[in-house]
This record gives sequence, structure tokens and C-alpha cells, in this order.
Amino acid sequence: MHLGKVIGTVVATEKYDGLQGVKFLIVQPLDKNQEPKGKPFVAGDAIAMAGPDELIYYESSREAALAMPVTFVPVDHAIIGIVDGVDIEPEEDR
Repeated sequence: MHLGKVIGTVVATEKYDGLQGVKFLIVQPLDKNQEPKGKPFVAGDAIAMAGPDELIYYESSREAALAMPVTFVPVDHAIIGIVDGVDIEPEEDR
């Protein structure tokens, strides 16, 4: 699982049959301190609940295709949950 933030939406006029009804969102990957890490990408919303400015977690590759409502559809990233909060232990406590 990886941490990210939804920063936008994508509108697709045509989709693969197994992706009908799935929203596509632009996600900025984040590190554990919620700082941007890498370039934004498009992800399918497997939970059908994520929206702009939400903190989410996502999967990539094969796991993303398995997380979608119809499995093994052609997606590279899938949003699999919305984050309620992040709590990080200080370095000295680990």
C-alpha cells in the first residue's frame, strides 16, 4: 500500500468494458510525512468514494488490477481506501 492525495479528476469518453462506471482520479504520491514523492498519475477509484483533496492509499501493478470491481482490467494504479489519519512515531522511539 502507498499513500497519496487526490489532486484532480479525469474524464474519459470511452473506456474498456470492465471499467464502465469507474472514476479516474489524478493522484500525487506522498511519503510518510505527506510530502510529494514522484510524479502524479491516474488511478481507478476501486472504492467509488474518493474525491479531490482526499488522502488515500493505493496499489500498483497486478494488485491494482485485482482491486478493481472487475478484476484484471487494464489499470496500473487503483485507489483502495481513504485515510482517516496518519500517526508517525518519532525516530528516537523506534
